[in-house]
Amino acid sequence: MPLQQRRVGVFSEVPPGKIDGPRARFFVSRIGPGHMTDLIAKSAIDRRLAEIVTPVIEDMGFELVRIRLMGGKTSTLQIMAERPEGGIEVDECAEISTAVSAILDVEDPILDTYTLEVSSPGIDRPLTRLKDFETFEGYEVKIETQEMIDGRKRWRGVLAGVEGGEVLLNIEEGGEEQTIGLQFDWLSDAKLILTDDLIRDMLRARKAKPVDETQYDEIQADDAAAQEE
Repeated sequence: MPLQQRRVGVFSEVPPGKIDGPRARFFVSRIGPGHMTDLIAKSAIDRRLAEIVTPVIEDMGFELVRIRLMGGKTSTLQIMAERPEGGIEVDECAEISTAVSAILDVEDPILDTYTLEVSSPGIDRPLTRLKDFETFEGYEVKIETQEMIDGRKRWRGVLAGVEGGEVLLNIEEGGEEQTIGLQFDWLSDAKLILTDDLIRDMLRARKAKPVDETQYDEIQADDAAAQEE
């Protein structure tokens, strides 16, 4: 699917090969009817698990950021959660683990033995909801799309916010900065890139109190997403 070059704000056609200013924007048209979905759960079993645990997590005052059932000798159910305003304590992860374990024991959606892992999203966190792309505007990100767009599926740049159902991304093409707009429901994966600026800002904003993590055997407060790379 080729990207169409359009003028920012005006959306007038730009002849091929010409860039209308240093912040020319590409616009990705929607293919056929569709609806916006988040990236919290990818597979059918993940979506089923999300349906079960989301009410429990939200009743506790948190939001589900991502859920994945990952295979291996023993499967791991990875849950990332945080407060609506961001952040989560290790002891809160433990509380979520206890509550989720109870509901999963009742619903019993996973046939095989598994390990439950509850964690914070981490600093180089996955971006799974449209609001995440707005919250982390100005930070570097890696994005993958479900289909080939202009001959590529992987994108890297600086988040430039959200406009309607599009994620705006500043990238460099031909030595010039350009802004592209990717439909959110075309994305298959997105993650912040670990940079000095991101680390500095996240550590500055973090208000977590010191907690003895050794008492929580099944809790990992670091970025559990690294296991998938």
